[in-house]
Amino acid sequence: MEEIAAGFQRFRREAFPPRAELFQRLATTHTPNALFIGCSDARVVPELITQREPGELFVIRTAGNLVPPYGQGADGVAASIEYAVNALGVADIIVCGHSACGAMTALATGTDMSGLPATATWLRHADASKALLDAAPTAPDTAAPGTGDRVTALVRQNVLAQLTNLRTHPSVARALAHHEVTLHGWVYDIGSGRIETLDATTGAATPLTAGV
Repeated sequence: MEEIAAGFQRFRREAFPPRAELFQRLATTHTPNALFIGCSDARVVPELITQREPGELFVIRTAGNLVPPYGQGADGVAASIEYAVNALGVADIIVCGHSACGAMTALATGTDMSGLPATATWLRHADASKALLDAAPTAPDTAAPGTGDRVTALVRQNVLAQLTNLRTHPSVARALAHHEVTLHGWVYDIGSGRIETLDATTGAATPLTAGV
C-alpha cells in the first residue's frame, strides 16, 4: 500500500501539473468517444495500450472480458453499456481479449474451479465460446489441453462471442441499426505489444493499423 500511496504523490507532483487544464475541463465534462471492454487482468491497461488521455475512453473490465447477453435483471455490465451508448453517445465499442488470459486458460485446460465458485459461475458466460471452439473442424487438439494454440484460439473465439452478446443489448442494437456505433474485436499480445483485429463475420485476424 505504501507504494500505491507513493505513486499517488508522484502523480500529484509530476503528472497532474502538466495536465491541470485537462483535469479542470474533465471536472465538468465527460465525453469519451469509445467504450473499451477489456479483461480485469492487471497486465492489460486500456489507456496505456491505446495512448488515450483521461476522459477519452469509457472502460468496462471483467474477468475474461465477458459481456453477458442482455437480460431483465439488474446487471452492472449492461447498465454501463447502456449508459455509454445512450447517454454518452460513444461511436465505437471495442471488445479486447489478450494473450495468456487466465480465464480462457482455465476453460481451455479444464482447470478445477471448485475453490472459486463465483468465478466458475461467471465464466459460464464463455460456454458458447468453448463450445464453438470444440465444434470447429480445425479446432486445436483437445488431447493436449492447455497448449498455447488452444488458449489463443479460445481467446479469439471468445472475443467474437462477446461481440455477438453485445448485439443483444437494446441500446447497442438500436445504435447499430442507425449506424451510430461500430463494433471492434481485438486481441492484445502482452509479450510483443501487438494487437490483431478480428473480422466479426469470418473470424480472420489481421494486424491493427491506423484507420481500422
